Amino acid sequence: MSSDPRPHPVTPSSASPRRPARTLTRLAGVALVAGALVTGGGAAAVAAPAVSPVEAPTGSAAHPRVTPGPCAYTQTPEEPAARPVPLPPDPRRTPDRGTVRVTLRTSQGPIGLTLDREAAPCTVQSFLHLVRHRFYDRTSCHRLTAYPTLKVLQCGDPSGTGSGGPGYRYLDELPTDLPPAPTDPTGVRRLYARGTLAMANAGPDTNGSQFFLVQSDSALRPNYTVFGSIDAAGLATLDRIAAGGIAPTAENPAPVDGAPALPVDIQRAVRHHHRH
Repeated sequence: MSSDPRPHPVTPSSASPRRPARTLTRLAGVALVAGALVTGGGAAAVAAPAVSPVEAPTGSAAHPRVTPGPCAYTQTPEEPAARPVPLPPDPRRTPDRGTVRVTLRTSQGPIGLTLDREAAPCTVQSFLHLVRHRFYDRTSCHRLTAYPTLKVLQCGDPSGTGSGGPGYRYLDELPTDLPPAPTDPTGVRRLYARGTLAMANAGPDTNGSQFFLVQSDSALRPNYTVFGSIDAAGLATLDRIAAGGIAPTAENPAPVDGAPALPVDIQRAVRHHHRH
């Protein structure tokens, strides 16, 4: 049996279509149901700016659209986008050097991110594409964890449920240089250090829009793409959110995994265009 903490599933509302949860699925070694990430419900999504039919991805479940470049962003008709957004650009020479700064302006304070193109070029390309199309604007961070070996804030789903994504997926760009987690005597889990920015997923090669911000050193299997880091101001914001705790529910008055008690709304994600 896995020693990883196991969040308690919550039955999703029948009013919304069920999609795979973009989450830290390997925490428990099994896939989580779509509602497992939010105890007590997420904030209602706000309508996104319209995307023209020319830009919107088209295709079918039998023949999903796939971009022709090295990142091979693949449309997921079975998992429609939580907000309309086209497939990302996929140039033959995907930028793989340098860093890009993005600031998440949240209701709890700024969270500055440094994206590392060399570590994960396709992930950075996708993230910047979603920022450019304002996919993350007016969204809530739906999950906060407070396990002894896992302390993260998860964001990136406009539906606020933990099951929404951008309508496409792409391959993992997994880290190979993470040190062993000192809390894991088996040596299987790796240290996702405080300040790490990584992608959530629903299994191998299912990256989409959801990401997590590591507030305190965490132990995870190295199955999550690391694509950047969080600045000092962002860590101070995360500390404030973590100190607020997790929203209690009737079923669990003292949860260690669920919606943050201090609502965290990304009001705007802003890219800084000066080069590094």
